[in-house]
Amino acid sequence: MADVVQYRLERMVDELDDLESRGIFTRREIAEIVKQRRKFEYRLKRPSPLKQDFIAYIDYETQLDALRRLRKKAATRELLRQGKKKTKTRKSVSDFAPVSRIMEIYRLAVMRYKGDVELWFRYLEFCRQRKNGRMKKVLAQVIRFHPKLPGVWIYAAAWEFDHNLNVAAARALMQSGLRMCPNSEDLWVEYLRMELTYLNKLKARKVALGEDKGTLVRDKKDADEKQWKEENKDLFMSLDDEDKENNDHVSDEESEKKLDLFSEHASGLLKTIYGGAIQALPSSFSLRKQFLEILESIEVADSEELRIEILRDMKRDFSADPEYWDWLARLEMPDASITEEKNEDAMHSRLQKAVQVYEEAIKAVPSATMFKLYINFLLDAIASERGEVEAFSLSDHASSYISDILKVYEKAETTGCLTEELACQCISFYTQLGRLEEAKKVAENLCSGKHSDSVQLWLLRVSVEIRCITKDSLSPSKADALSIFELFRTVLTKMSISEAESLWIMALKFFANQKKSFEKLIELSLKAVAKYGGSENGFSLSSAVVNFILQKDGLKHAREVYKRFLALPHPGLALYKNCIELESNLASLGNEDSLVNTRKLYEAALATYDQDTSLWKDYHSLETKLGTSETAAAIYWRARRSLKDSAVDFTSPDQL
Repeated sequence: MADVVQYRLERMVDELDDLESRGIFTRREIAEIVKQRRKFEYRLKRPSPLKQDFIAYIDYETQLDALRRLRKKAATRELLRQGKKKTKTRKSVSDFAPVSRIMEIYRLAVMRYKGDVELWFRYLEFCRQRKNGRMKKVLAQVIRFHPKLPGVWIYAAAWEFDHNLNVAAARALMQSGLRMCPNSEDLWVEYLRMELTYLNKLKARKVALGEDKGTLVRDKKDADEKQWKEENKDLFMSLDDEDKENNDHVSDEESEKKLDLFSEHASGLLKTIYGGAIQALPSSFSLRKQFLEILESIEVADSEELRIEILRDMKRDFSADPEYWDWLARLEMPDASITEEKNEDAMHSRLQKAVQVYEEAIKAVPSATMFKLYINFLLDAIASERGEVEAFSLSDHASSYISDILKVYEKAETTGCLTEELACQCISFYTQLGRLEEAKKVAENLCSGKHSDSVQLWLLRVSVEIRCITKDSLSPSKADALSIFELFRTVLTKMSISEAESLWIMALKFFANQKKSFEKLIELSLKAVAKYGGSENGFSLSSAVVNFILQKDGLKHAREVYKRFLALPHPGLALYKNCIELESNLASLGNEDSLVNTRKLYEAALATYDQDTSLWKDYHSLETKLGTSETAAAIYWRARRSLKDSAVDFTSPDQL
């Protein structure tokens, strides 16, 4: 290995001598360069060199070459400042060696990591930037190793088309790529773009030679200007109308014939490639959309017929896809970045056409996804009409959109497509409109139907009920509070604690200042914990109740309540830990009763969870801080006996 590295370094002697003789680097700098190169060469000659070794070497040589070029330019400027004439210097070995060395490192890297596509593309980009003659050879290699990668074929064809100006080679590469990767959307689209770009270049060449006019690219401004001139041609009549009109008529006919040749050729290309693409990818909706976008951006013969054909094919193949109907409806709306039309009536008529498409869609594809897309479209229309989502000072059109949305929700419910998400959106929409009574009725109806087990729906229903009660006064009456409690009782008794976590938190917050209702809620929580058991980790209802009482009524009442929870058959580890934390915090402040209670809690918890390592560690830590060495040692040996196989964590009392 050392002999090979030494041989490679000796081959750099001529380059380094040239750099020193030209004054670009000093002898000390050259010694440092040799040192760094030797280090990198040894890394590459390891049995298993890493990819990062190659990259680091390449980065170093790239930066070194950039520094060499900067110093060379600085030396040239210095000669000019001294009054010497600028002479064209011949390139020496130091000008060619850096690129050759980097290319060689890249070659070694890609041969070592043939499957690394990113490395191959870095290699190609370096060849392209330095205009190296090895580019074609590297492209052939990457195609040989990665023939199933569409990006490789596109890159190679783009280089032939843009750099080599070899359209035949680019076309051959694209067609080979399509044979290897017939299911690539990008390849089909880029092939069409390349052919149309080439045709447009031929057209531009004719225009530059004065043999033709116009391009295949559709320009909306030019089309509008031409239409306006035709409508007002009387304003542009010259004195010698008749002769000029005849000449213009003849020249226009000739140019139109020439333009027709190009547009017909473009139309034929588009038909051919489109036919091959949909045959290879019959289920690709995005491919059809891209072809239609390309068609609308160019001027070809029979463009309208082609557009109708593509739309007909899309309807035939994707009429059961909600995404197709959503795209078709939004196609009726003008692009805000292109159109300058601000006529509200015209925009409203366009939107009505889109609504008709959606109405047809929910009949053809009655699904929750279709209704959701329909509603989102109308919400977008309202947002654009209002300017802000929260403001509800609406125009007549926006009000009609709101009524349309409510009708869509009703249709979704009648057709059985109203999912939990749509139901929640419906209630939220009513509340945003300020129609609380209607929202209340809808929520009540939905919660008693097929979505009666939905926690989110019950949350919305309870929040709407609370808003209806508290909209006139902050403190609800006894009757209102009782009705809310009964609502909570209905849902909390039918759902498990983990499912109804958010509802329990809402109930605790709402009844925190209502003593009788809060006591009833505590009894309800005791029954729930007795039925479903306590939590080992995560949300713990009993811990939440104890914490609420601690903040509201103090430590004494909290102790009474947590003792009631601990008396249940399975209170849960989370409650034990919460109570231990509560009592140990007070014990650390010198409260002897809290220390006694903490020890009792630990003993009660360990009676059930004696294999919990963290519980033993916390107990030992408490005794170490607040107890004696004898009590701490006793806990340590009890833990060793109890944990057995897990006692590896307890190698000594100091590590407990």
